[in-house]
Amino acid sequence: MKLFKVLTFFLCIGIFGQDGFKISHPAKTVIPFQLINNLIFVPVNINGVDLTFLLDSGVNETLLFSLEDKEINFNDIAKIKFSGLGENRDVEGLRSDNNIIRIGKDFKDLKQTVFIILDESINFSSHVGIPVNGIIGFQFFENHPVQIDYISKKITVFNDEKRFRQRLKRFTPFPITLEANKPYLQAGIELTDHKADSKMLLDLGNSDAVWLFPKLIKDFVYNRPNIDDYLGQGFNGDIFGKRSRIHQLYIGDFVFDKPLAAMPDEYSLQNLRLVPDRKGSVGNEILRRFTIIFNYPEKTLYLKKNKDFDDPFLINKSGLDIQHDGMTWEKDIVRVETTPRQTETAGEPVYAAEQSFKYNFILKPQYSIAGCRKDSPCFTAGIRKGDRIIKINRKKAGEYTLQKITDLLKQPDGTKVTFEIERDGKTSIFVLTLIDPIPYRNGN
Repeated sequence: MKLFKVLTFFLCIGIFGQDGFKISHPAKTVIPFQLINNLIFVPVNINGVDLTFLLDSGVNETLLFSLEDKEINFNDIAKIKFSGLGENRDVEGLRSDNNIIRIGKDFKDLKQTVFIILDESINFSSHVGIPVNGIIGFQFFENHPVQIDYISKKITVFNDEKRFRQRLKRFTPFPITLEANKPYLQAGIELTDHKADSKMLLDLGNSDAVWLFPKLIKDFVYNRPNIDDYLGQGFNGDIFGKRSRIHQLYIGDFVFDKPLAAMPDEYSLQNLRLVPDRKGSVGNEILRRFTIIFNYPEKTLYLKKNKDFDDPFLINKSGLDIQHDGMTWEKDIVRVETTPRQTETAGEPVYAAEQSFKYNFILKPQYSIAGCRKDSPCFTAGIRKGDRIIKINRKKAGEYTLQKITDLLKQPDGTKVTFEIERDGKTSIFVLTLIDPIPYRNGN
């Protein structure tokens, strides 16, 4: 399964002044989140309706693109158009002002502007396996320091200066700039043997380690080996480009060896308005290795290593892009412990039949193949786009989450993974042998 790679959006209209989020608690508020495929999902309540949003520092608005079967009353609506990263040019939408948004118990904005996307294809729930209704960006970080702890999966928003300063012990500060309401950091990019300081977007909505824009980097050369790949879904369509590894990434004294880098093609970038001198993005595959604090009011980022700092940079070695196709009822056999019942009929004992098993019907996820990269292990094995997954390693597909499937497809080279596939009403068995398509090699 592909990770959902990016949702770096740009609205073609200006930003209007808002009071933003405030904390009612005098000290802080803590917000739990889900971490799926390196992306952060938070509970958001809009005008009394509970939803789930992606938290994304790479957007400067609050975007809504799916309500499922829920209804929300919006006020002050006007038509607008969006443009951004992807293949197509414009997407129609609505702007709604003066909405009440609550995140957690004490974090709320009583006059939030929400941008509603009217294109049903702008929905990535199938890529993460949970219902996702929208994206929240700049306003979440605007007024308060925000700490993200990837290990405990909790966000802390601070409202007390003294308590916040006490928290900064053992953190390393880095200056950031806020341009178009997005945070940028100077990082060192070493493609092969030359380190270059580069302005990089700090992008929580990007599940990769690094994105680079080759056309904007002097003397850029694609490291070998590299692959042509689908990089993810953007605001205006699918994003394509290359993947390879770079030698090192530097954030101050923090050094990352051989991180994976995605490089979108020029066509995918044509509608994206980039700030001057930007060279790419640092995504959540890097940021998740720290406890991080964004302090927008003081334009500072704080980093502290967590236990995952030295994790290797692994890639999905199968070539598969697997998507969630909703839920279905499955029949599970459950053992039931019973005691025989004894009665009498006409003086003779009668024993009730002992039933040791019963059937439970449980909602389980369904999965299908959204794509299979040419010449990859899945392609060689014979799996194709549109195939329905019945079993993985002889276990029902519904027993897996998308995250577990992703982890399985990153196992060491030579690992065999068996898929039972349904195609045109017939089932077949396919065996994949995992192999890293872009192992790092010195030189070009």
